[in-house]
Amino acid sequence: MKTKLDSAIGRWLPVFLWAAVIFAFSSITQIKVSEFFIWDFIAKKIAHISEYSILYVLIFRATRGNYLSSLILTMLYAGSDEFHQSFVPGRSSAFYDLGFDLTGANIASYILWKLQQFRRNKPKK
Repeated sequence: MKTKLDSAIGRWLPVFLWAAVIFAFSSITQIKVSEFFIWDFIAKKIAHISEYSILYVLIFRATRGNYLSSLILTMLYAGSDEFHQSFVPGRSSAFYDLGFDLTGANIASYILWKLQQFRRNKPKK
């Protein structure tokens, strides 16, 4: 018997909602997190890594554990987000931000992979 979470809508709705959150943040004119450049830079890059780690995990769940599809879809969205930012006043598109997005996706992928290994090797009661 299938549950609501097993349906395509149940799997993909969180992906689209999170993508909408990322889109909304990307639509805001650039703000400074801190007057000190390095803190501002670090905070924004941590945000990139976090946003795309979460997106990767949600896509991974929606694709039922397909690592490659999850990575490709995450990076396609990251690229479209950078393109979108190029049209937002006060924002710019930066190629190196894609690197931070990819870093977030890779961190999430590694954690999911290690969790799967742990679950497989866990002794059964």
